[in-house]
Amino acid sequence: MSATPTRTPNPNRWWTLGVVCVGIFMLLLDITVVNVALPDIERDLGASFAELQWVVDAYALTLAALMLTAGSVADRVGRRLVFAVGLGVFAGSSLACGLAPTATWLDVLRGVQGVGGAIMFACSLALIGTAFHGRERGVAFGVFGGVAGAALAVGPLVGGALTQGLGWQWIFFVNVPIGAAALAVMLRRVDESRDPRGGGIDVPGVVTWSAALFLLIFALVRGNAEGWGSLPIAGSLVAAGVLLAAFVARELTTDHPMLDLSLLRVPSFAGAAIVGFTLSASLYAMFLYITLYLQNVLGHSPMEAGLQLLPLTLLSLVVAPISGRLTAHVPLRLPLGLALLLIAVALVLMSPVDAGSTWTVLLPGFLVAGVANGMVNPPLASVQIGVVEPSRSGMASGIGNTFRQVGTATAIAAYGAIFEHRVAERTLAGLDAGARRALAATGELGQALASGHVTEIAARLPPAAREPFEHAVRVGFTGALHELFLIAAAVALVGAVGGFALVRARDLVSH
Repeated sequence: MSATPTRTPNPNRWWTLGVVCVGIFMLLLDITVVNVALPDIERDLGASFAELQWVVDAYALTLAALMLTAGSVADRVGRRLVFAVGLGVFAGSSLACGLAPTATWLDVLRGVQGVGGAIMFACSLALIGTAFHGRERGVAFGVFGGVAGAALAVGPLVGGALTQGLGWQWIFFVNVPIGAAALAVMLRRVDESRDPRGGGIDVPGVVTWSAALFLLIFALVRGNAEGWGSLPIAGSLVAAGVLLAAFVARELTTDHPMLDLSLLRVPSFAGAAIVGFTLSASLYAMFLYITLYLQNVLGHSPMEAGLQLLPLTLLSLVVAPISGRLTAHVPLRLPLGLALLLIAVALVLMSPVDAGSTWTVLLPGFLVAGVANGMVNPPLASVQIGVVEPSRSGMASGIGNTFRQVGTATAIAAYGAIFEHRVAERTLAGLDAGARRALAATGELGQALASGHVTEIAARLPPAAREPFEHAVRVGFTGALHELFLIAAAVALVGAVGGFALVRARDLVSH
């Protein structure tokens, strides 16, 4: 019997993992780190609720729009080179975000920051997958998953500390020296890898996909204010549908698609895409609204809000490495499906929030969500690139991560539309006729209440009506938040079904 051939370990593999994890930690941190800073940004720059949504969505939107193209380009010209470019763009735009003079400029620069993040995210798993083999790959993905989960979970704590201690600008400034150090190490210690079969840039695909996503998010964010039947909103929704259809047609007919639709015919890949989308569209999208509740309704400081999310953070850090090791020993459908089921349970546990609640009403849900968040990322990464040969892992990881960012962007916008409407409706229902008439002239009441402009609105009322109004706002806010928790839980249940039903071992390629 002949001996089984063994691979020579890549001597730079741990440097590769370290640099990739630093970059991914920064770009994922900036998805959630900004949440606890939003009230300060709103007060400092005079931002509306829509502008606050765009601070988050502009970043997620460009991540989603460009990740597919970046993955394909990385496969062709070199993943180390592309990752380094993305790291430079991310660090430079972070500096510009901290210097933004207005909310509009911050929204635009967050989009540029998302470009750098998309470039890094697209080739992160591919760099790790080509540097590690055998059992070490499972360990590496476990570390990657732990870092990813920790970044998303620890973001509120880091954001709270920086915002309260130094100012919201420092949630961006801190990326600059870290990014520069990571770039220097990458250029010296990380090996290049590419796919010689990679095609060119699919320009029509990029344009149709990006435009469709932008128009969809725009319509969801502005629908309540403009009217859902208005020409700008209805036209944007129709145009988004047409452009999305054009994108699919393009990808089916071009020789070098940026999204290989054939991968979605592989049940395991489709299941991982559903899990990634629903994970972001449930738990991660709700971080924005949880943070607004903790700070604008309960009156906690940014640091206090970050500390209150610490149980979720710590459990994510503990569970992720364990989950990474288990990926080699259990069917991957089990941790994926179970994690999304636990997220649904966690969101239901948070839903009893009401006007008399303190932050501890959320604690049981935080604990369950921490376990689930740590559990899901390592097996999700394994499935995303495990259904293709290593040379195509850039595209595969880009597609998988794109679904996650689309989930974040669309859910935040959709939840925002529901939230604005229900906050205004529930608040007005708790007031007498005189107060309702006094507020009738207030433009975009839902946006104003959702973004925390309660004091400014109360000042327009007679003194005797102000205290009842503030109580009605608290009732309206918590009632609307209760509804969002239940909607997000239903979304997570869809992900659990996708994980349990579609992911199967026989679809994975033996590397």
